[in-house]
Amino acid sequence: MTLVRICRTDEVPEGEIRRFELDHRPFAVANLGDEGFRVVEAVCSHAHRLLEEAEGDIDEETIQCPKHGSGVGLNTGGPRTLPATQPVEVFATKIEDDDVLIEVPEES
Repeated sequence: MTLVRICRTDEVPEGEIRRFELDHRPFAVANLGDEGFRVVEAVCSHAHRLLEEAEGDIDEETIQCPKHGSGVGLNTGGPRTLPATQPVEVFATKIEDDDVLIEVPEES
């Protein structure tokens, strides 16, 4: 795995979720305050809708798709409510200086 920078910590206010792109791939970055940052793939597994317009529930650690309301867990990527039945990808994070880094597979 390789660590890559996805954003700065100050780009995602505590209690909020923001979308960033890396190599044309969208990621949802959540700042859970004392619980740290979570990063998931920012495309709903059900309707392939971008989660940039999604509402997050930081207390429940979920993000909700704006199209049909599917809830996705920020820790597991697993669907919490229908109609989604498949998980989205979750990325391990690390904070280094003021950067949020994520682990991505190494290119072969």
